[in-house]
This record gives sequence, C-alpha cells and structure tokens, in this order.
Amino acid sequence: MIDRLEFLITLSRERHFGHAAEACGVSQPTFSNGIKQLEDSLGVLLVERGSRFRGFTPEGERVLDWARRIVADTRAMRQEIDALKHGLSGHLRIAAIPTALPVVAMLTTPYQAHHPDVRFTIHSRTSIEVLSMLENLEVDAGLTYLDNEPLGRVQAIPLYTEQYRLLASADGPLADRNTVTWKDVASQPLCLLTPDMQNRRIVDTQLREAGANVVPSLESDSVIVLIAHVRTGKWASVMPAQLAEVLGVSKNVRSIPIVGPEVTHSIGLVVPQRNPLTPLINALASEARQLAPLLEGLSTMKQIPESLEV
Repeated sequence: MIDRLEFLITLSRERHFGHAAEACGVSQPTFSNGIKQLEDSLGVLLVERGSRFRGFTPEGERVLDWARRIVADTRAMRQEIDALKHGLSGHLRIAAIPTALPVVAMLTTPYQAHHPDVRFTIHSRTSIEVLSMLENLEVDAGLTYLDNEPLGRVQAIPLYTEQYRLLASADGPLADRNTVTWKDVASQPLCLLTPDMQNRRIVDTQLREAGANVVPSLESDSVIVLIAHVRTGKWASVMPAQLAEVLGVSKNVRSIPIVGPEVTHSIGLVVPQRNPLTPLINALASEARQLAPLLEGLSTMKQIPESLEV
C-alpha cells in the first residue's frame, strides 16, 4: 500500500504517467497497474482517465492528502527507529530561495558538526517551488519568505529580516550617496531576478509604487549571474543586504541602502505541519532556533564570525 501511495504522490508532482514511472524506478505498466490497484482497493477512481494525465478526481485529491500524511509518517517512523538504533544519520534535503542561499551554510555547518553521519542536498528554487516540494515530500525543509505570500500548511521559524540594497558601480552617478530611493533605483540599468522569483515581485511592487515602470535590461534566476554583471561596472541590481555583503561588494561595487520607503520582509525555515517531525527535521529546526537570534542581531553579514562565513 505504501508503494502505491508513493506512486500517487509522484504522479501529483510529475503530472505525467511516464515521467512518474521513471521517477519511481518502475516501468509505466507497473506504475499504471499500481494506481489501478489502489483505486480498486479504495473502490473509487483517483485519476481522470484520458490519453494523457488530466488531473485527479475529487476523491483522488482527498486520497492524495492522506497519502502525503501516511507516507510522511511512515518515513518519520522508520527514521526515528534508525536514530534510536544507530544515532542520527541519513539524507536531509533543503530547498531555498536564491537570496537565502548564503544562510543555508549557517544551518548545515553546525548541524553537520553535531551529526556527522547526515548528508545534505540543497536546491535553489522559487518560493512557490519551495512550498510545492515540501508538500510533495521532495524536500524536508525550505528557506523562504514568511510574510509576503501565503505559506499554506507549514511550521515556520523566523530567522532574519531581509532589507534591500542597490548594488551599483563605485564610479556611477549614485556612488557618493549614503542612501537611495526606489525612484533612484529605477534610473539605473538594472539586472534583476526573473519574475517567478518572489524577490523580483517585491522589487517590482516597490518600483511601481515609486511611479516607475521598469523593464530590466537583463533577467536571470541566478544571483551569481546578476552579481557578475554588476561587477562589470555597467549594470546595477537590487539585492537583500545579507546577500549583497556576502557576494556583491568589491572594490568597484557599492552596496547602498534603499529608503523611501525602507522595505523589510521576514525570511525563515519552513518545515512540514506535522507532529512529531522526523528526527532529521527536528534537529534542523533546533539549529534554526539557535541561529535566529544571531542573525537578527547582525546588521550585515560582514559581522558574521569567520567560522560561519560562506
């Protein structure tokens, strides 16, 4: 039964029978037969039939909700028994919005020091993808915005408050300014994150409220690409203060606080709305609660102790 519920969860993620079968490591006939056996055992149709996947029936959506709970609880039970027998070990998967990636190392480094048998996979994703992956059990936790768009069914641990900086050439027209306004930002040749990123939606909102209709000269889903362009001296960008200080500042780049208004948003760790959490996730939440006071107490990432710098 658990394997068939896993099939259903994978199908909800892949939205395609062939891709879901491949993700589960089985043939498509085996996968389709597993879904059919689940339907037969429950006495309801779960999937809208057609030449391709068309979605779940209302009953299928409810079974999918239960499948996520049952599979998650089964994994938690197995993990807890393993932890009792051998100590904490296994694989922890985290999805983070690009602007929060520098903070990930501040969680994983002390975690790994306490639990050396745990390995990590870190995914860079949009805020929407972070929540979707968490819901579909593709990741164990996420780092994302907590206060700008709906989170759904998660537990949230606030970590720090995001503030915004203009990254611009040290030789540019705004180089001598201690602060800039959002209207000033609009006057620059901007390279920004792509519109599917929540950071970009925040920036767009502030620029519109400043009366500017900005079309950036370049868009990317990678902050590394943006920072590389800013460092040429020909582009400018908007970055969270923490990220700007870690990756953006160099001899030819200035990080200038944006005011008028000064915008802030809460960034934090999100984990499943489940009790009990798996031992791996529970240990991560504990690290997050210890880290939060340190992050909120720092005005910039330059003040982070060397042992935590990334």
